[in-house]
Amino acid sequence: MNIKELARERRHARIRKRVFGTSERPRLSVFRSLNHVYAQIIDDTKGHTIVSASTIDKELKDEKGHKGNAAMAKKVGQLIASRAMGVGIKRVVFDRGGYKYHGCIKALADAAREGGLEF
Repeated sequence: MNIKELARERRHARIRKRVFGTSERPRLSVFRSLNHVYAQIIDDTKGHTIVSASTIDKELKDEKGHKGNAAMAKKVGQLIASRAMGVGIKRVVFDRGGYKYHGCIKALADAAREGGLEF
């Protein structure tokens, strides 16, 4: 494990001390790898994922180009928002996963807000 990964895990642990998802306001968790972007809406009281979306889902899998950039993160944000609205979730707490709030993470958050999620 390199220094950047270790620093991100430390930031993520620090964030997770304060950010907790309930059934009324679940947690929108974001993870990005070099090639893909993943988002989950999690109820921490029950300990299970309510909805999820990523660049490996069937709706986004066949798109051309790199899957780990801000444009694809925006599409993942729109997809997670539409799936959350379908289940009746409107308010969430945002867990940026220890990543800095720019680029892919910001694009995903902005798209989820435009899709109707409040955080």
